[in-house]
Amino acid sequence: MREALDLLPPRLAQALDNVAVVVEDEHPDDPDLFGLYEGTPLTERDTRYAGRLPDRITIFRVPLEETFDDPDELREEIRITVLRELAHYFGIDEHRLTELGYE
Repeated sequence: MREALDLLPPRLAQALDNVAVVVEDEHPDDPDLFGLYEGTPLTERDTRYAGRLPDRITIFRVPLEETFDDPDELREEIRITVLRELAHYFGIDEHRLTELGYE
């Protein structure tokens, strides 16, 4: 996951504000879930957002490792998962992600 974050374009990385990216084993209610964004997307923040706890992007290690045996494929899927969850942080919904080819 660190590699996926390190490879972000500088402008994108600099735009991250009040967001934590963490790794957990698996989601308690959906063991097949690769990633999850929880928070208020940048496009929905206003002056009432100040002082809130950081948004959270969680990457779930176990389903990724169980689905992708090949290290290169695993690395690529982690990159895609991180980008998808960051897209939600930036206010891009699932429909638009599908249009962009991130199914």
